[in-house]
Amino acid sequence: MLRFLTAGESHGKGLVVILEGMPAGVRLNLDAITEQLRRRQGGYGRGRRMAIESDQAEVLSGVRSAETLGSPIALLIRNRDWENWKQTMHAEGEAPADATGPSRPLVTRPRPGHADLAGVIKYDRTDIRDVLERASARETAARVAAGAIARQLLAHFDVEIVSHVYAVNGIGLETPLQITFEEARQIGPESALRCADAAAEARMIAEIDRCREAGDTAGGAFEVIVRGLPVGLGSYVQWDRKLDGRLAQAMMSIPAIKGVGIGIGPKAAGVPGSKMHDEILPAPARTKPPIGVSRPTNNTGGLEGGVTNGEDLRVSGFITPIATLMKPLRSVDLAEMTESPATIERSDVCAISAAAVVGEAVVSLTLADAFLEKFSGDSLGEIERNYRAGTEHLQSRFHAKRS
Repeated sequence: MLRFLTAGESHGKGLVVILEGMPAGVRLNLDAITEQLRRRQGGYGRGRRMAIESDQAEVLSGVRSAETLGSPIALLIRNRDWENWKQTMHAEGEAPADATGPSRPLVTRPRPGHADLAGVIKYDRTDIRDVLERASARETAARVAAGAIARQLLAHFDVEIVSHVYAVNGIGLETPLQITFEEARQIGPESALRCADAAAEARMIAEIDRCREAGDTAGGAFEVIVRGLPVGLGSYVQWDRKLDGRLAQAMMSIPAIKGVGIGIGPKAAGVPGSKMHDEILPAPARTKPPIGVSRPTNNTGGLEGGVTNGEDLRVSGFITPIATLMKPLRSVDLAEMTESPATIERSDVCAISAAAVVGEAVVSLTLADAFLEKFSGDSLGEIERNYRAGTEHLQSRFHAKRS
């Protein structure tokens, strides 16, 4: 089992992630982890925080000479803004004498759409900062770091993961399936929103600008596409082993995600079966995977019955607009129980590009777990032997059928 835990607050000393279950012998490119963290901080519509932070993960354990040991991997991402928050976020009973930054007042006006109100009720806190610091999307930097390791394991077996943004506030492409894996992979760093369609991206940028000028925020939709997965990841035999369910849970755990789609997603409810289901045709020359069949369409997004079927895996995420508005919505001051505008915290106008990178990370972690479940082993060498045996079996079986 591959699993992870994160810790840390948005304006605390830093974020920590522990990744357990990574086999021994995986050669890591530590710069690739930094690159994924950099990608998460980019995108049109981001706020001032991204100009402060320049995330980098420090390896604390589980890796020696850039190779995994099989023991838990611990990573630390320091918050560079910590110097400005020591008076407010110190762990000691009293702020240390050398604590820097202002001593900020209690936060008592919850923001609609955030965890603020539910959190202070659940944990019986009087300062909403005790909630918002952990509920912040800053935590996703830790997940991106862990996901960067998981995707390196998958890449060893020629599994590729890309993403693209296809809508902002309903403006953009009608369906993510308009974009192929190759088109998403070719999106360059010059793309402000990581959209494969330049005209659609221009319309999205205009919408973000409109929201910024109005003191409003924007949500949107993105898709993660995975190529090269073996057939048979996941299972239909129990509800909690279905891979589509596991992917949906992982995606829904990203802050502000309120919907997940596989393949054509919700549009599946509006077409007849003859237009929905992907026909199966002979493909004797197919080698990746070597199953002798292929699909002319991929409406089911590479999953049937909760199991990968050899086609590209396609998972969409739908993110709500940011909950902090510069023209705040109505709320209640919990200290006085009177109507008051919601608190304003430093925030983004739109974080859809970052959400796509986080989506890649959680999909990587979920797929790496499913991959290790099927081709289990304590070392990379053992997993390679199991994977090779499975591939050779498929080649032998379908070659025999064709003969």
